[in-house]
Amino acid sequence: MFSWIQFLSYVFVTAATPGPNNLISMSNAARLGLRKSFPFNLGIFTGFFAVMLLCTLFCATLSEIIPAVKTPMIITGAAYMLWLAWKIFSSSSEIEDDDRHGNYISGIVLQFVNPKIYIYCIVSMEAYILPCYQGQWGILLFFAFLLAFVGFLFNMLWASLGSVLRVLFSKYAKITNTVMALLLVYCAVYLFI
Repeated sequence: MFSWIQFLSYVFVTAATPGPNNLISMSNAARLGLRKSFPFNLGIFTGFFAVMLLCTLFCATLSEIIPAVKTPMIITGAAYMLWLAWKIFSSSSEIEDDDRHGNYISGIVLQFVNPKIYIYCIVSMEAYILPCYQGQWGILLFFAFLLAFVGFLFNMLWASLGSVLRVLFSKYAKITNTVMALLLVYCAVYLFI
């Protein structure tokens, strides 16, 4: 029997915790404002949903292959998070209206190198969904969408926080950027623990 309480507890906790999507959404909204950062968040949702579909469709296969691809995926994801941490740490303290790095396409691309969402989907599928709904593709598609949508809601929550605190973040940009960069470094290091 499918346990909605256990499943949603895992999904909400995982989606709410800091990760590349949430931290970059907050940073972009703090720099650009919520409206100008929305295309990036929409890109996150699109890419997130694409990755959820891929993970859902290939989860059984991935379960067999993971030992071979786990290390390269973790190294690539950690390197990308460290690069993002450096970009955030070294960014200007001025509020910018330059949205080149907060566009729709960059939001999509981020999802394909974000190991947190692969783990999020694989654990959701293997531990909760597939044991009850294996082979029921309509239901699996619904869960792929649900996982992406919950992630999107928390990205928007983090972006809203960044937007609301935009002026405060600008005033204390170096401290804010350092904290966000350190959180990304923590996310990267945690992949190896």
